[in-house]
Amino acid sequence: MAGHSLPGDPPVPVILRRSPRARRISLRVSQLDGRVTLTLPRGVPEAEALAFAREKERWIRGHLQSRSEDVRVDIGAEIPVEGVALRVVPGGGRGVRLQDGELAVPPDAAGRRVQAWLRDLARDRLVAASDAYAQALGRPYRRITLRDTRSRWGSCSSQGGLMYSWRLILAPPEVLRYVAAHEVAHLAEMNHSAAFWAQVERLYGPYQAPRGWLRENGAALHRYRFTQ
Repeated sequence: MAGHSLPGDPPVPVILRRSPRARRISLRVSQLDGRVTLTLPRGVPEAEALAFAREKERWIRGHLQSRSEDVRVDIGAEIPVEGVALRVVPGGGRGVRLQDGELAVPPDAAGRRVQAWLRDLARDRLVAASDAYAQALGRPYRRITLRDTRSRWGSCSSQGGLMYSWRLILAPPEVLRYVAAHEVAHLAEMNHSAAFWAQVERLYGPYQAPRGWLRENGAALHRYRFTQ
């Protein structure tokens, strides 16, 4: 991938990427990190792709302006925990405490402490949900792994390993439970067939609302930065 930029105030970095499967020039602005990517078919000159980006400059800058600003998690920041906005406040001791609608955190390395606390809470909630759905399905899973993934909220391997994004703990509880039901359903159906979605609905119930919530709001869960 090659890096270029659109001139202006400020300049906009643009990544050029070639794909043998691309049939035309395509443009994408990531809602996760604001990255602007131009995908080129084979044989298309870079100059032609950059000219295409310049024609779309107003559209690009509009999308970048509408993108939510990143939030550096530190004392004074506000973050969602299980869908509820909590303010990070200074606290004593060595751990993170939830009290009176606030997260009390020792000021030293507050962001890292909050992240570790959120990961622990996410594991607790995801293990409980996965256990319940696996029991209802009648198929055990092998293990649960938590990661900070950008491309997916969860996955299920052919060996029965479940992977989840720990950032699901920032979403409302029903969204986390839906993702757990989705991945556990893959223990029976390793596809997205009608039979798979029937399993999801049998385990979770009507899933359209939490699925829609992730599509509309999931990218915003990556706004929160816990380390400098």
